[in-house]
Amino acid sequence: MFETLTEKLQRAFKNLRGQGKLTEEHLDTALGEIREALLEGDVNVGVVDELIAHIRERALGSEVLLTLSPDQQVVKIVRDELSMLLGREAKMQFASRPPSVWLIVGLQGSGKTTTTGKLGKWLGEHGHRPIVVSTDVYRPAAREQLAQVAKATGTPIWPGTGTDKPVEIVRGAVREAKLSAYDVILVDTAGRLHIDDQLMTELSTLKSELSPTEILFVADAMIGQDAVKSAGEFHKRLAVTGVILTKLDGDARGGAALSIRKVTGAPVKFAGVGEKYDALEAFHPDRIVSRILGMGDVLTLIEKAEKSIDEKQAREMQRKLRENDFTLADFRDQLQQVRKMGSLESLMGMLPKIGPFANIPKDVSVDEKQLKQIEAIINSMTAAEREDADIIDGKRRKRIARGSGTAVQDVNQVLKQYSDMRRMLKRFGGMAKGKMRGIGKFAGLK
Repeated sequence: MFETLTEKLQRAFKNLRGQGKLTEEHLDTALGEIREALLEGDVNVGVVDELIAHIRERALGSEVLLTLSPDQQVVKIVRDELSMLLGREAKMQFASRPPSVWLIVGLQGSGKTTTTGKLGKWLGEHGHRPIVVSTDVYRPAAREQLAQVAKATGTPIWPGTGTDKPVEIVRGAVREAKLSAYDVILVDTAGRLHIDDQLMTELSTLKSELSPTEILFVADAMIGQDAVKSAGEFHKRLAVTGVILTKLDGDARGGAALSIRKVTGAPVKFAGVGEKYDALEAFHPDRIVSRILGMGDVLTLIEKAEKSIDEKQAREMQRKLRENDFTLADFRDQLQQVRKMGSLESLMGMLPKIGPFANIPKDVSVDEKQLKQIEAIINSMTAAEREDADIIDGKRRKRIARGSGTAVQDVNQVLKQYSDMRRMLKRFGGMAKGKMRGIGKFAGLK
């Protein structure tokens, strides 16, 4: 997501570095490059032209800070304008008296049913008791699909059996929610391949019946500006309260995310960033702007770490590192903890493209299979071997390779990686102890 756009914007900013001051000529060249980058990123042309006009006006205006270099001036203005374009972070709306109803709408194939399941899981993790229901009585096995998704996410479902009338189905779901104290009803509505009057009439009827606190339009980010146009049509007919962009982890160029609020007036509230049911994130406009400008998304990275890494294990690992007691079992456990946070490529995408991380190769690829292979090799060792790698001789290496379905060279490589990491940690540990001794002497301690 946004990689190409980020790279082109970085190039435009780089061309301004070294200039003594920001001249109109330099600015026009940079704005041309920024405009081209945004259009290639599939941002709506009207949005791009308005954005460029605002940037130009501010860059040549009196508010430019004299303490900033030309490239810093433009980066600051672009950041501010992109932030205004995406708007403030939009909070989810709940009814003053439960249950709240969230109507999930969109075209067929946009990922409504899977997203409904992801929303159920997200709500459950944030202290709510959701129930899901499908009103798609037209697509074969649509309700069965939601039932499978609900089972996978551990979300209760109202099956709505015995009727094929959407209004009767949702009335039953509301009764069940009130009786069983579910506080949010997620209604997975029917979709079409295109917008038609029959679909909109049905959705309008459901809206009148349910008085939903949220009408969430699910848009496939992969189809770019077509998703923006569809969102605009739904918003005109239903007054959509928010958008969920799916497949933002794929090859989407990001234009839909930057255009959709301006074109539709509805904020993006969630982003789908993977196929797993926990791969749904609240949409943070300020963090998205930071990623687009190459500044990374360290806050999301920290949140993923806090959610995935066991605090007790982390404290124990700190002790082991201090005492140089880092074993192969610890090496494996650390890999497992990191993998819980998501794919390594997605994690690397959250690192800044500037400062100490600027030299990370752009074409670096992380082989997830290799990480699994490392785990398999360590798991094929005995407990004694994991505790003391020095006892692993040639005969043991052959046995470990057979047990893990790998070659002896693969085992040798894992042992070398472990040895290198342990040596590095020992060096850091020694440096830390040296500093502590120095502090102790300074304080008059023995």
